[in-house]
Amino acid sequence: MFGHRGVEIKTREQLLLMRRAGLVVAAALAATRAAVRPGVSTRELDAVAAEVIRSAGATPSFLDYGAHEGVGGFQGVTCLSVNEEVVHGVPGHRVLAEGDLLSIDCGAVVEGWHGDSALTVAVGEVAPEALALSEATRGALWHGIAAARLGGHVGDISAAVEEHVRSLDGGYGIVEEYVGHGIGSAMHQPPDVPNLAPRGVLPGRGRGPRLVEGLALAVEPMLTLGSPENHVLADDWTVVTDDGRVAAHWEHTMTVTAHGTWVLTAEDGGEEMLTALGVPFGPLAD
Repeated sequence: MFGHRGVEIKTREQLLLMRRAGLVVAAALAATRAAVRPGVSTRELDAVAAEVIRSAGATPSFLDYGAHEGVGGFQGVTCLSVNEEVVHGVPGHRVLAEGDLLSIDCGAVVEGWHGDSALTVAVGEVAPEALALSEATRGALWHGIAAARLGGHVGDISAAVEEHVRSLDGGYGIVEEYVGHGIGSAMHQPPDVPNLAPRGVLPGRGRGPRLVEGLALAVEPMLTLGSPENHVLADDWTVVTDDGRVAAHWEHTMTVTAHGTWVLTAEDGGEEMLTALGVPFGPLAD
């Protein structure tokens, strides 16, 4: 069912299918993360995720995404973005080296319903500032998720992401052009979930669509060590920082139930992190 502004409202049964898709994504990310090491290519890592998705009887969300009128779409089941690559890195011959920072983004479909999640992982020994960047991005993700409440607004999530980042000492850049999104029967749906608070409103709350039961969102902050300014490479997919400095990306698919928040792409449903942040955990299953 589609509500105001084209926002899709899911039934309980549909959210349970999204949870199944989310668990496939979580397994694919875990297997891919475990395979990360110096000397492995991004194409080899993509094959790991592909096998997990195939074995689960699911379909990859990303493969051939954007294909139209004979033009091929994205060639991978994961986006693998290394160092200065912010997002949408295409799997290929690039070989990971000691000290790289790798963001892994993955999506899967179960019976027509999507899950989407991303994480950032160190390749061997990584510079402390790169590890701190990844942890800042992960923290921003969870603070954004923790701000979601029934009756609240999408702007609450955006404000919480930005507030967490600004509270840190790293001077991190927040990528503005690439944002979170609604998700369900399609991977990308309304509404957008920006990583910056709505302008002109402090602290940014009370803006954007209301958070209601049945709404599912993918929250995904992307931070940089330097300027957040970026551009797309000649492959028409890979987004890189203009200054060549490192970026990080974390993402989860989540929903808010009558009982609390449920992270559909976290193996534990988000219970550990939500509890640590003082947020009610509200799964519909598990």
